Amino acid sequence: MLPPPPVRAEGVALFLDMDGVLAPLAATPDAVGPVARRTAALKAVAGKMDGRVAIVSGRTIAEIDRIADHALMSASGVHGLERRLKDGSIRRKTADLGVARALRAFQLFAADRPGMIVEDKGVSAGLHYRQAPDQAKAAEDLARRLQAETGLTLQPGHMVLELKTPGADKGTAVTAFMQEPPFRDAVPVMLGDDLTDEHGFEAAAALGGYGVLVGPKRPTAARYRLDDVDAVLTWLEAVAEA
Repeated sequence: MLPPPPVRAEGVALFLDMDGVLAPLAATPDAVGPVARRTAALKAVAGKMDGRVAIVSGRTIAEIDRIADHALMSASGVHGLERRLKDGSIRRKTADLGVARALRAFQLFAADRPGMIVEDKGVSAGLHYRQAPDQAKAAEDLARRLQAETGLTLQPGHMVLELKTPGADKGTAVTAFMQEPPFRDAVPVMLGDDLTDEHGFEAAAALGGYGVLVGPKRPTAARYRLDDVDAVLTWLEAVAEA
């Protein structure tokens, strides 16, 4: 897969994942923080593109703001379950009742397994096993059982299993943004690294744009590829300066 071609800011909309795209993957979610180069690149490219830039992440919007240092107004969090519009208002799905049950089960599972991290996002519950890779099979078995019992959507990621309220994903977030100004009528370009980003790649392609995979080659709906976070920031800086 080739790197994405140079992008003219006019007529293009960018949708960017956070972890693995704008920020390196870390041992724990809290270990990722703001970086001056990232913040500057986001502000510059958003200014160049008249605001047609959004972060579309599995993190909450509050976490997006913390890591991006409030560089962008448009953002979607928790895999499309919450979305902030250009006027600052936030649309958030109502949490499925099964999320509380999944959260309790994850907490009990993690209690006697060192290295496991449970994340409460309100509309979803995440179980991180990056620091306990030997627990991957047991964690997946638990998540799949809970999915069957609750009807929640199981979203696997980089050494994390997330049970979330159904009805949204990164693709629905991209599609919703593209129906509104300033994104409407632009060509969508989605940058992502994980399986969670495939919905975003597919949505961008369906709307006449394309996806850019960040990281090692793998089967994907993306058309182009960048090596890592540094390559992404370099590419964004080039877009801002074009």
